[in-house]
Amino acid sequence: MANSSYGLAGTYPVESRILLGLLLVTTVCLAVGLLAPVLTLEKFFIINNTFSIYSGLVQLLREGRIFLFIIILLFSVLLPVIKLVVLFRLLGSKAASSESLRRLLHLMHQYGKWSMLDVFVVALLVVAVKLGAVASVQTHYGLYAFGTAVLLTMAITARVIHLAAHIENQA
Repeated sequence: MANSSYGLAGTYPVESRILLGLLLVTTVCLAVGLLAPVLTLEKFFIINNTFSIYSGLVQLLREGRIFLFIIILLFSVLLPVIKLVVLFRLLGSKAASSESLRRLLHLMHQYGKWSMLDVFVVALLVVAVKLGAVASVQTHYGLYAFGTAVLLTMAITARVIHLAAHIENQA
């Protein structure tokens, strides 16, 4: 019988290591997705602008679009990073108490509903650009890396929640 004081890593050591490996891949995908080119905007067949999420944030800040800068920074950078940190904490601790586990899972549930907003922001950007009659857009590997990071984070989170619920039910 599993003991809830062992945490996820103590109760499910092999699966926790696999999930930690996937979490490392997710972290790399997120970093690539934030820094690599995401889109190239072409206007009038002459002007080409290629940007990443990071360079887009820098441009928003330079243009004084503080509200949009804060929204994208919060939902596309900070929340995904916080979620990864919490997942690393949940998976890496062998001696987490059931109260600590419960608190971290509660934190995940508190902002988990916002987890797709980062993809939604990028999707809106793509749609807005594609709708322009005088502009076209090309997507780049940064967009796919970012999307992969979001999907992996969702899958890992679902598995961690399942394992934690199993531990709680056995306690």
